[in-house]
Amino acid sequence: MEYRWRYQDAQGRDVAGPDVMFADQADAEEWFNAEWRDLLDAGVEQVTLLRSETEVYGPMSLHPA
Repeated sequence: MEYRWRYQDAQGRDVAGPDVMFADQADAEEWFNAEWRDLLDAGVEQVTLLRSETEVYGPMSLHPA
């Protein structure tokens, strides 16, 4: 199973983002930790981690709490 991120705006609508697949959850999270600021700058407001098409967790805001 592959992991990927779903990118959304503040209203939960899907928006374009990098189409990157990961072999495992740790790789996906490591990539996200390095890229979240660039995603926010590009208009992504929240993300959901998917394993195939199943939600692992999210949506998670990119704005610091």
